[in-house]
Amino acid sequence: MAETPNLDLIHPLKLFDIAKNEERFLYTSAPMVRYSKLAFRQTVYAYNTDLCWTPMVLAKEFNRNHFARDSDFTISTNSPQPPTIVQFGANSPQELARASTLVIPFSNGVDLNCGCPQSWACSETLGAALMEKRELVRDMVVETRDHLRRDGWGVGKEKDINNPKGRSVSVKIRVHKDLRRTIDFINTVLGPDQDRHIDWLTIHPRTRSTPSSTPINLEALELLTSTFGDRVPILLSGDVFALNALPFTSPLLAPAPTLTQTLSATTNSSSSTTPSKNPPLPAAYHIPKLAGLMSARALLCNPALYAGHDACPWAAVETFLSNAARAPLPYKLVLHHLSEMCGPGMGPNKAALLNKQVRTGLMACGNMFDLIDFLDGLRELRRDGREQGVVGI
Repeated sequence: MAETPNLDLIHPLKLFDIAKNEERFLYTSAPMVRYSKLAFRQTVYAYNTDLCWTPMVLAKEFNRNHFARDSDFTISTNSPQPPTIVQFGANSPQELARASTLVIPFSNGVDLNCGCPQSWACSETLGAALMEKRELVRDMVVETRDHLRRDGWGVGKEKDINNPKGRSVSVKIRVHKDLRRTIDFINTVLGPDQDRHIDWLTIHPRTRSTPSSTPINLEALELLTSTFGDRVPILLSGDVFALNALPFTSPLLAPAPTLTQTLSATTNSSSSTTPSKNPPLPAAYHIPKLAGLMSARALLCNPALYAGHDACPWAAVETFLSNAARAPLPYKLVLHHLSEMCGPGMGPNKAALLNKQVRTGLMACGNMFDLIDFLDGLRELRRDGREQGVVGI
C-alpha cells in the first residue's frame, strides 16, 4: 500500500444525503468475518448497496504485520471500487489511530467495532466489551480524528462532505440491558453537537448476550433514534431480512404490513378465506429518525436484497463468480458463498435457486474448474427448463 491508487472516494455523509434526497434508507452491508471480502463487496454494490464494510481488522496486528495488511484489506484499482468502510477491532487510541492512517488513503472511512459479542474478542477488551468503556471509546475516536487531521485528511464531518480528502470516523455498538447506560455511552462518544466526535452511529439493538435468533429490541431502537437521530445519522444493524418485511414503519418505507400479516409470513401459516374476527393490528413501532439499514446474513443469502429482490436471482451468482475470478478468494469460501446464495433466504420468501440435492452436488466440486463446469451445466438445464416450462432444478 505504498503507492496510492487514483481512487475517486465519495464522503459517506454525502451518500446519506443522496439517500435522504431520494426519500429512502441508505443501504449498507455489514462487516462479516471472512465474508465481507472485495468480491462480495463488489457483488452487493452492483445491486444497490451504497456503502460496504470490511470484516473487522485487528488494529494491533495490522500495524505490526505486513501479512495482515496484505490479507485483511484488499481494494480494486481497475474495476468498480465500492465505497468502503474499514472496521477495526482496537482497545488503544494509538493503535486505532495508527491503523486508520494506513488505510485512509484507500477507503472512505474507518469504523470502531463495539459490537462483536464473541468471547475471544471480549476477553481482549475488543468488540462488545468496549460498551463498558465509554471514555476509552471516546478517546479512541478523538485520537483517530486528530491523527487523520494532522495528516491532511478532511475529518470535519459535514464541512468536508465535498472535500476530495474527506473521510469519516464512526462507531458500531450494541445496547445495554439498562438503556440509560446506552444513552450515557452514546452521549460520551458523540460529544458536543457543534463538533461531534463521530460522523454517524450504527446500532445493533441486542445486548452482548442476546442470541441472533432473538428479535432485535425495537423499543430500544425507537428510544435511541428518537433521542439521537436529529444529532447524528443512525444505521440499524440486525433483522434486515427483506425490504418488504421490516418489523417497523418509517417514512422511508412503503406502507408496512400489519403485525398480523408479518406474523403470518414469519410462521409460514396458510392464508385463510375466513375473515378474522379481530381487525389487523398496526405495526408496533414507528421509527421516523432512522437513516439507513445494515444487513449481514440476509445479504449473504441474497446480495440483491437492496435492489428489491425478495430472493437471490441467478444473475447475482454469476456476478459474484465474475468478481471472484478478478479478486480471488479461498476456494472453500467461494463454495460457502454459493451455498448461501443458492439456498433459502432469510426473508419471508424461502424459495431456493437450487434444491438440496443439487446444492449437495455443488458442494462436492473439488476445485474452481469443476465448479465452473458444474454451474455451466446448471445454466443449460435452467435454460432448457424455462423453454419447457419447468420451474426450478
